[in-house]
Amino acid sequence: MDIKTLQSKYASLASALTERARRLWAATEAKALGHGGIALVERATGISRSTIQRGMRELESGATLNPDRSRRHGGGRKSVLEKDPGLLADLDALVEPTAWGDPDSPLRWTVKSVRVLAGALQALGHDVSRTVVAELLHQLDYSLQGNRKTREGKQHPDRDAQFRYLNNQVRRFQKKGQATISVDTKKKELIGDFKNSGREWRPKKNPEPVRVHDFQIPANGKAIPYGIYDLQRNEGWVSVGTDHDTASFAVNAIRRWWKLMGRPAYSGTSSLLITADGGGSNGSRLRLWKWELHKFASRTGLSITVCHFPPGTSKWNRIEHRLFSHIAMNWRGKPLVSLAVIVSLIASTRSQAGLRVRSEIDQGTYPAGVSVTDEQMSKIAIRPHRFHGEWNYTIKSTK
Repeated sequence: MDIKTLQSKYASLASALTERARRLWAATEAKALGHGGIALVERATGISRSTIQRGMRELESGATLNPDRSRRHGGGRKSVLEKDPGLLADLDALVEPTAWGDPDSPLRWTVKSVRVLAGALQALGHDVSRTVVAELLHQLDYSLQGNRKTREGKQHPDRDAQFRYLNNQVRRFQKKGQATISVDTKKKELIGDFKNSGREWRPKKNPEPVRVHDFQIPANGKAIPYGIYDLQRNEGWVSVGTDHDTASFAVNAIRRWWKLMGRPAYSGTSSLLITADGGGSNGSRLRLWKWELHKFASRTGLSITVCHFPPGTSKWNRIEHRLFSHIAMNWRGKPLVSLAVIVSLIASTRSQAGLRVRSEIDQGTYPAGVSVTDEQMSKIAIRPHRFHGEWNYTIKSTK
């Protein structure tokens, strides 16, 4: 029997049934439905689970009651809201930051359980239990929810125009057979026997033991994966560093990719296009990023064009979907116990579209806080493009 049939039956009988008859009818229907019957009858009729269970106990006991005995309308225990009219408003004030109450109250941002809410209401003079608080929260249409990543911040007016410009640059370079890459730093990972999200196939009832807490092991440190994704060849390179995520580290990863993968694939090319986020170690405002690219261009003779994604759009970076997502799937459920394991898992990453990845450990030292002087900046042969030169620019070799 489905819920609509139950609703129809109850609607037809409800007006003719006494309180006890409704309870016994609901209990009979729930018993006939078997497993899950109580929940189904409760949803269909609005009769509480405790009332249905009471009716089932009466049916099982066979107790006889006076058939003419019926509680008068409005009889029985008064509801908590009838006895305490201000309770609902005070509860709503505690959990809804845009409703009543003091906006500076720290409780509004820290209460997480019905037990704490019940304690706060009791402090306000309400005689209420955590069970009642839970029922009232559902009545107010609250539910337990996590965070959802949807906000990108204020949208730049030239966001779409920058996307079009960036795409046109990629097509132009690819049409000429020039190298085009997408770069970014993947999430830093703790090295050690820590829990890694996801599951993997293992012998039954034999999960791999990991640490209870994710506190960094000082001797192991963190792994910093910086990736380069070849937009034409569906190939990736990941340098796994252990020092700092700086522009020097980022450009050295690009330099290693060019030496081992880029130059052999694009022999004779004179230009390289890099698409990158606007922040992080490859940020559009970083002097060190441009200085390191200048040194890279001078050593290789390349003309390097950089196009940054507009603010708040890092999720559109192609490397996130074409490389990093596959790496995350490949090592899901596997503790990253050492740098060697991390590099091995990255290098073994594949996709149905034919993705191939190479990886190596970068044990270089990249101190944070390195500044680039005005004199150094004056040596960079940088040409800002006419359209948003702060996002789009070309750095030429000066050798």
